[in-house]
Amino acid sequence: MFIRWGTIVVRFRHFVLAAALVVVAAGVLWGTGVFGVLKSGGFDDPGSESARAASAIAAELGNQTPDIVVLYSAGTATIDDPAFAGPVASTLAALRQRPEVDSVLTYADTGNPALVSTDRHATYAAIRLRAADDDGKRRAYQTLRPALDAPGVATSVGGVVAFETGVDDLTKNDVSSGEMIAMPVVLVLLVVVFGGVVAAGMPLLIGALAVLGALTAARGIATVTDLSTFAVNSITVLGLGMAIDYALFIVNRFREELAAGRDTPQAISVTMATAGRTVLVSGLTVALALSSLLIFPQGFLRSMGLGGTAAVLIAMLGALTVLPAMLAVLGPRINAWPVPRPRLPWPRRHTAAAATGDAGGWARLAHSVMRRPVLYTLAVLASLAVLAAPLTGARFAGADERILPAGSQPRLVSEQIATHFPTGQAAPIQVLIDGASPDRVVDVTGRIKALSGVTGAQTAAARGTATLITVDYSGPRAGAQAYQAVRAIRALPEPSGVRVLVGGRSAADVDQLQSLGARLPWMAAIMAAVTLVLLFLAFGSVVLPLKAIAMNLVSLAASFGVVSWIFAGGHLAGLLGFTPTGDIEPNLPVFILAVLFGLATDYEVFLLSRVREAYDATGDNTAAVAVGLQRTGRIITTAALLLIVVMAGFASGQIVFAKFIGLGMITAILIDATLVRALLVPATMRLLGRRNWWAPPRLAGIYRRYGIHEPADASPRLDHPALSRTAE
Repeated sequence: MFIRWGTIVVRFRHFVLAAALVVVAAGVLWGTGVFGVLKSGGFDDPGSESARAASAIAAELGNQTPDIVVLYSAGTATIDDPAFAGPVASTLAALRQRPEVDSVLTYADTGNPALVSTDRHATYAAIRLRAADDDGKRRAYQTLRPALDAPGVATSVGGVVAFETGVDDLTKNDVSSGEMIAMPVVLVLLVVVFGGVVAAGMPLLIGALAVLGALTAARGIATVTDLSTFAVNSITVLGLGMAIDYALFIVNRFREELAAGRDTPQAISVTMATAGRTVLVSGLTVALALSSLLIFPQGFLRSMGLGGTAAVLIAMLGALTVLPAMLAVLGPRINAWPVPRPRLPWPRRHTAAAATGDAGGWARLAHSVMRRPVLYTLAVLASLAVLAAPLTGARFAGADERILPAGSQPRLVSEQIATHFPTGQAAPIQVLIDGASPDRVVDVTGRIKALSGVTGAQTAAARGTATLITVDYSGPRAGAQAYQAVRAIRALPEPSGVRVLVGGRSAADVDQLQSLGARLPWMAAIMAAVTLVLLFLAFGSVVLPLKAIAMNLVSLAASFGVVSWIFAGGHLAGLLGFTPTGDIEPNLPVFILAVLFGLATDYEVFLLSRVREAYDATGDNTAAVAVGLQRTGRIITTAALLLIVVMAGFASGQIVFAKFIGLGMITAILIDATLVRALLVPATMRLLGRRNWWAPPRLAGIYRRYGIHEPADASPRLDHPALSRTAE
């Protein structure tokens, strides 16, 4: 199948390249317009109690949640000073006349002391917008923003809409700046690795194709379902990262086959039958792992899953079609425009002598590991356990304004209210009581006030049989005390014939944690099933897929332990430029879990494909592992280094989300490419010996018939003298 595919691509190479140009043109002209149709938010479960509460409140009482919070500061004066009160009052009076504004709640109107700072040097106005959806509110906010400033008065703007707008804007800026940082460094490293400009340009070509193609796919998806702004992050990171990985693997194998004396068509056929097969298995594994995110109702995760899956699949297809077509056109000119480079710890030229046998630094490392497999296994597992230890104390909470850079207005407003205002927060818990008499409302309110952690409860709105109670609490909005208050209110007995719904931002966080926790086991089951099936079809073993899952789990545990130590523990916060909150936003680990499980399997497939190739030629497990590591150690290390550079560009962003994703993936890649693939995998393969390749007879028959491999008489033969030697 793969040999024939290589022949087809060579024959129709010009048609394939023309089709690629069409995809690029569509991406530039239409796909990049996806930025204009992406949605804000997407972190909450739309079927949760908090979401139902928000809908019911809006339907029965109108919008009761402040969309914009405007903080006015009087400096050394007080809010009673006419020089302060006059400009603020006139500004707010003008706002009430704007068609975008539904209501403006101020201290002057209500006398509510919660709207005035304890020293009376500041006050805030809570503004509700008429727009019903997030995008409409964002457009209204951008239109209103200049009109919020009071002349001569220090003005800062926060609230949900300002916060989400700030996050979206910073996300776009982080993507652009990440590309500007990463791409030049990646190009230089590729030139150093390949020793030539033409070969170095191939991974970047496929990367650009993957990103533009995925943006086009994302815009098409956005016509039928909502996509979060964060989908662009997964498209850019995974499109570039996986395209570079796959192109590196294929170009390296093609040059290796040319150096072995094959002509261009033969080299492409062999490359597709070996590296192409590996890329197909890897791409499907990563894409299906990412598709497990689609089981979650949160728009953020679904969008990251859709965008990432599109990017990986297009990167894979580009590497299996456009790249071999380019190689067919270039032929030996793939080595054109050579560039002097420093001496590297691997062969400088792809010669047959350099590529054969179990000689070389990586093979020596493999033999060293396999001479002492128990010692290496225990040492690596102990190291990974130490790295994973901080994960046991990790706490999860929803994101708040602290994910924005210090000094940003939404964060400043949140911090000022938390520090200087009586209730310490502008996002109370909302309790909708429907169908209760006034006496019952009073009774429910009294029981809420008596709960631990609740600092106040009052009627905010009433119409017909519906009453809205707002509940104040101690501590920050995204914190244990607020979450405990939400759970305590929900645990109160519901009066007969009365409907009670608990909503607000803190309640949405509680629902988010519950929703993610309920679906996480299903996500894990999907990823495990995908790995078991695809790796069995690729290698014909039931042991290797199980071992791959175990390797992935220990690698992920160590990686999450490190990022928990950094972000939840607050270590390196000054160096990395973020504010530690003691908590981790729960959507982020779920997304990273899907990506890193796929990437870890990606590197496993790269290694095992060459090990299986050598094992089929020799039947010697130990020699096959040495040859496999020698032939792929350089590629895996280089791919990891390039992917780390791509991630580092995004980790340098201003928003904590980007830092968390970038550093989490960098940590995982480092651990996986060094401790796990270079040490733990060879050690465990040595301990298992021939059992690595075991499958029950019935499954072995399925592999022979349906496995992802070439027929035995069509497979390219290895002619490596050292493969006949018995490894140490």
